[in-house]
Amino acid sequence: MKKILFALTAVAAMTGSASAADLGARPYVKAPMAAPVANWTGFYIFGGGGGGLSAADQRVQTTVGAVPLTIDQRQGGSGWFGTVGLGYDWQFSGTWVAGVFGDGQFGSIRATIQDPIVGITGTQKLEDSWAAGVRLGYLVAPNVLSYVNGGYSGAHFGQTNFLTLAGVPAGIHLNSYNRNGWFIGGGVENNLNIFGIQSPGWFMKTEYRSAFYNAKTSNELFDVTNTLVGRDIRANSWNQTISTSLVYRFNWTGPVVAKY
Repeated sequence: MKKILFALTAVAAMTGSASAADLGARPYVKAPMAAPVANWTGFYIFGGGGGGLSAADQRVQTTVGAVPLTIDQRQGGSGWFGTVGLGYDWQFSGTWVAGVFGDGQFGSIRATIQDPIVGITGTQKLEDSWAAGVRLGYLVAPNVLSYVNGGYSGAHFGQTNFLTLAGVPAGIHLNSYNRNGWFIGGGVENNLNIFGIQSPGWFMKTEYRSAFYNAKTSNELFDVTNTLVGRDIRANSWNQTISTSLVYRFNWTGPVVAKY
């Protein structure tokens, strides 16, 4: 009986060894690739241009006592501008980006100014403005940022020279002035690595902005003597702009894919 058990044990041991030898080596399975990541933290500069619309609620009133002579009427205009600026972003929680920025705009967004009491009209030009604000964005892709922004803004409006209905100078003007206000907006910024062309650090952003400036009372003045006419124009200003800018990020490092 012992001999039979010994023989069966020996056969089982040889069978197991043969089976193990027949098995090939375990196939190598490559680890999954990590998802692309990008680093948006750092300084950037930009420059570009765009177009805008201007609207203002205005009325004519007396210089003494500010007695309204007309109801509030909305006048509008349009034009083009250029922009330059800089900023700093912080990326957090993987796909969120927050930042601060400042920029300036220069150009010619023109709006109509009227005094229907004596039938004169003029053009007021938004010559330049500046803005300082914050933005918050979400990475819809490693190299594409969608964001909203808002902040404080100031603007310089040029002198308005009035014309008569016949199109000749009326001899009356409004002096230039500065106004402050606030803005809100948003846009999309994306890396320019497209069509197989590599452009590290270079981006393009397209942004909408709506800026509101406080109402201002401007004296109508005679051109020759620069004295008061006796009527004032009180108006606020609302400007909407769309711009496209070329952006350069100084420490752009993404997207990067881990290698194995």
